[in-house]
Amino acid sequence: MILENDMRVRDADTGDVGGILAIYNDAVAHTTAIWNETPVDAANRAAWLTGRQGAGFPVLVADDGAGSVAGYATFGDWRAFDGYRHTVEHSVYVRADARGGGIGMALMEALIGRARRQGKHAMVAGIDAQNAASLKLHAKLGFATAGHLPEVGTKFGRWLDLAFLQLILDPPGTLPR
Repeated sequence: MILENDMRVRDADTGDVGGILAIYNDAVAHTTAIWNETPVDAANRAAWLTGRQGAGFPVLVADDGAGSVAGYATFGDWRAFDGYRHTVEHSVYVRADARGGGIGMALMEALIGRARRQGKHAMVAGIDAQNAASLKLHAKLGFATAGHLPEVGTKFGRWLDLAFLQLILDPPGTLPR
């Protein structure tokens, strides 16, 4: 998928680890998009990428064509029980200087398409309930609020509420595969 300014969405490869690492660690240090408090190193993100792809889960990047990763998105198992095998939980992160330009939307549209092609039935998002930009993005994509859990996380010395959103990927009435 080609975006403005020759930006494109593609599968991540090992050359993207540095860009993914920078975005991840920035989110750890400065946002509540990730509820971890400890930055990671390149070996951690390389192992994460290998693990995700090895398990059959996509890791997509928004690439400017000059080796710069402006954002990334992925999904994985929502819960580890067989009955949940048709449901995935996703993540999408955009570099701080690239937010608001449609990269998150493009990554999510590509990720939703990939989930459909893999035969998934539902996508779940767990979002900091105060993250208005992410909530708005997901609403534009058709995600519906499925729950609100008050004070289940903490970061930056305060309690965080978790909003759950859900998108059903199949047409209504589609039976499990």
